[in-house]
Amino acid sequence: MGREYFSSNPALPFSDAVLVDGKTLYLSGRIGLISGTTKVPDTAQEEAHLVMQEIRRVLAMAGMTMDDLVSLQIFCSDVSLFDEFNAVYRTYFSGKLPARAFLGSGTLLFGARFELQGIAVKD
Repeated sequence: MGREYFSSNPALPFSDAVLVDGKTLYLSGRIGLISGTTKVPDTAQEEAHLVMQEIRRVLAMAGMTMDDLVSLQIFCSDVSLFDEFNAVYRTYFSGKLPARAFLGSGTLLFGARFELQGIAVKD
């Protein structure tokens, strides 16, 4: 079984994603921080955009797109943000939506509202 590891910051203790057999990509948890900082934006919708852009960026490292996602887990520090997240989330897909879970998580790193982890498959 061949594996390819993608990492944009080797100082971190994890890979951004791992591609198995050139087909299945496992994405590490991503949060939506303001570029170059450890701060989240003021609004949940801004943060949702940033975290979705992070997912898109990691997929691109492996030559994939949002439409290659087959599963996402969304960890949320406040599940009352479900509708706000979904309003942004839907705009990132042009085809079928991946399977997913929206989970209440408690406190997330850096005070983030959302953390996403996923699996993508190349056709």
